[in-house]
Formats: sequence, structure tokens, C-alpha cells
Amino acid sequence: MAALGSVRERLGELRLEYIVAHRLAEDNRLKEYNAAVAIQSWFRGCQVRAYLRYLHKMVTVIQKWWRGYVARKYFRSKVKTAYFIMKMNFYNEMAVRIQKRWRGYFVRKYVHNYYALKRYLEGVAIKNNIVRKELDKYADIKSREQAKKKMENEEREKEYHARKMHYLLSTEQVPGIYNSPYRPFPDSMEIRLQKARPLSHKDRPMEKPENPDLLYSDCRDAFSFPIMQPLPPIGMKRPQGPFRDTAEVLQQRYKPLEPTLRVATSISSVEEAREELKRQEWRRGVHDKGFAPFSSFHKTKGYDPLIHTSSDYKQISFVTRAEQPEKWVAKKDFRTVFTPVPLFDKFGKMYSKTGGIV
Repeated sequence: MAALGSVRERLGELRLEYIVAHRLAEDNRLKEYNAAVAIQSWFRGCQVRAYLRYLHKMVTVIQKWWRGYVARKYFRSKVKTAYFIMKMNFYNEMAVRIQKRWRGYFVRKYVHNYYALKRYLEGVAIKNNIVRKELDKYADIKSREQAKKKMENEEREKEYHARKMHYLLSTEQVPGIYNSPYRPFPDSMEIRLQKARPLSHKDRPMEKPENPDLLYSDCRDAFSFPIMQPLPPIGMKRPQGPFRDTAEVLQQRYKPLEPTLRVATSISSVEEAREELKRQEWRRGVHDKGFAPFSSFHKTKGYDPLIHTSSDYKQISFVTRAEQPEKWVAKKDFRTVFTPVPLFDKFGKMYSKTGGIV
């Protein structure tokens, strides 16, 4: 009761304090609100920036792992491609070597026959000499014919000039220019004029127009109509000779068939040639001791001597690995394997996948 009485006594002061406090709170409300907004904005900014940094870090990690995976996959494919290309190059080189050896052996043994080629070249030389002689004869005949034709043309031209200049012939009263009284003998043209017949207007050759394709008149003659070309004659042309002899024509018509090299050659000519070469090699060989290759795969297979390694007296000896055991590096035969590369031995073992070795 005493406390309640004291409170009632101080009610006026409390009311005044409340009003003052409420007024101060109202005065500081805006400042506190702005301060709270600034603190919240700063805190939220820090939080968002920290979250963005975390996101950036995670994105960087993801990109790093993804790019590493893609790069390793690309490198594996590149290594695999390089390994495949290297193997293919090696196999191609070995195939080229095998083909080279086999083609050289085949050509030396079955295609390139020195003696057959020599006989063929001798025949070609003989044939060339015959053809050259025939061509020389033909050229001589043609030159004689041309000289004869030239002389005939010159004689015909002289005859034509003599007929054209027949008026220059000497008479009993007046000597011509070719029969001068001061010369001991008359000129040869004078004798030709005496033998020639004077040229008439009908015998003179017709002058050809300057442009034979011109089908119209140039109005320099009386006929001014278009000039048409004459039609060809209707009559049959007489056959022109000389003709060949009937026996020669019949011989050419009924001559026997000359088959070509492809038809005349037998189908089994290659096999027959091979058998003949084998028989010749067997006949020319001095000893029948076979030559065994050094490879362990073909030790039971005999060796056929080549043409270029055999002669009429003896066979050219070969120095093989089996004949010189003191020079052996190892007692085992050679191994034809692909040379290993250290880089390819590590293929698939350099990277881990979820903690395990690939």
C-alpha cells in the first residue's frame, strides 16, 4: 500500500518522464531506422558477396575438372591416333619391302630374259636395216620421179612459149632473133619454133576470175546478169588406170589369216616358260645341294636358285648367319616384332578415375 501511494505521488513526474522519453524516441526513430537499414544492407552485401565468391570457386573447380577430363580424353585420342598411324606406316613400309623383293624376284626369274631380249634386239636391228634400205630405194625412186616430172613441166612450158612466140620464127627473107647471121649455129629456141605449132585462140587457157566465189557480174562485160556455176556433166566418168594385176588382187583377197600375237600365244605360255626355265636351271646346275634360309619358319623349305645368281660353271655362294656362328650376338633367331616406345607403354596408366588406376 505504501508503494502504491508513492507511485501515485510520483504519477505526475512519471508522466512527464514518459512524455520526454517518448519524444526522444520519436526524435531518434529515423536515425535508428537508417542505421538499422545500413547495417542490414552491409551484412546482406557481405553475405551475398561471400556466396558469389563461393559460387565462383565452385564454378572454377567444376570447369577445372571438366577441362582436365576433356584434355585427357583428347590426349588419349591423339596418342591412340599417333600409335595407329605409326603402326600403319610400319606395316606399309614392310609391305612395300615385301612387294619390292617379290617383284624383283619375279621379274628376274620369269620376265627379264637376257638372251631372249638380246635375240629380239638383233632381230629389230636386222629389220631396221631392211626397212632403211627399202626407204632409201623409195626415196631414190621418188626423187627420180620428181626430177622427171620437173623436166616434163619445164619442157611443156618451153613448148607453150614456143607456140606462143611462133611469130618470131625466121623466114627465107628475114632471119629471126634466135637465128642471128652473126652466130655460127642457130639457137635451140629457133629449132623449137620450127617444130612447134602456132598457138590459136582456142588453145589459149581461159583466164580465171580474181574471185571465183563471186556469183555476180561487175558490169565490165556485156552480160550483167548473175553468173551461175555450170552443172556437172551427166555422162559416166571413164575409169582411170593403171590397174594392178588380177593375180595380185586375188592373192591379196584370199591370203591366209595372220593371227595376232594374243591369238597365236597359248593360254599356258607363262606356265610353259616357267617349266622351261626350271628345266634349264636344273640342267645347268653343278650340284643339287639345296640352300636353306636362316629363318626358323622356312628351315624345312628348300631354296630355288635365281637366274642372276647361277652361271654355267658354279653357283655364287651366299654368306648366311648359319655359316658364321662366331659372329652371332645371341643364339636365338631374329624376332621380327614392333619396336616398343616408352610413351605408349604408359598409355592408360597415367591418370586416375575416382581414385583408381586406369
